[in-house]
Amino acid sequence: MTKYSKQSRFLIAVDCIVFGFDGETLKLLLIKRSFNPEKDKWSLMGGFVQATESLDQAANRILKQLTGLEGVYLEQMYSFGETNRDPIERTISVSYFALVDIHKYEKQISTDFHAEWVPLKRIPKLIFDHQEMVELAKKSIRYKAALHPILFELLPSRFTLPQLQNLYESVFNTSIDKRNFSKRVLATGLLIKLTDKDKAGSKRGAYYYQLNMQKYYANFQAFINIIPNPDSLQN
Repeated sequence: MTKYSKQSRFLIAVDCIVFGFDGETLKLLLIKRSFNPEKDKWSLMGGFVQATESLDQAANRILKQLTGLEGVYLEQMYSFGETNRDPIERTISVSYFALVDIHKYEKQISTDFHAEWVPLKRIPKLIFDHQEMVELAKKSIRYKAALHPILFELLPSRFTLPQLQNLYESVFNTSIDKRNFSKRVLATGLLIKLTDKDKAGSKRGAYYYQLNMQKYYANFQAFINIIPNPDSLQN
């Protein structure tokens, strides 16, 4: 027997939810779909899995093909399999989310498919069930951020406390008291204060910091205290 008998064949796709941070605003990387159905409508980065590749290989290939991005943080999230999610043919999609420092990869973004960074609070209507994928990805990132240093994938290797606070406020869709945030972050002992400052925002400037990865993995629970409760936040 070379195939399972009396079984239907489905298409498998991969969709990538790519989040980026520019130091002030959390954004989503979108493209205009190049074929029907829903041609020229806003879409996530997606494509079909080839017979000779794994899901992870497909996700990395599709992301590079559509945006030029490679070597970014990419994590499998959830499968979407509603029978009518694609009007053309039964397609099961496996979603991934990616985290990108926009400034690090801005020259790497391909213009072939008109990829565009859109502020997360102003994303347009997306095709199929892509909006549902985005909402689930937002929730996944919030929960994971309490236990793993994934948000630092969105930051450059050195960053200021205002940039870090902007990031947390964007991800958790909330406002955090500046003094309280700085106090809690510095109390973790997991940040290394550098000698130089970012003076782009003011003459006084803000000191740059780096995350001490060795201490972080030994005491990652220290960051839980600065994470708002995701269940109490708006989507």
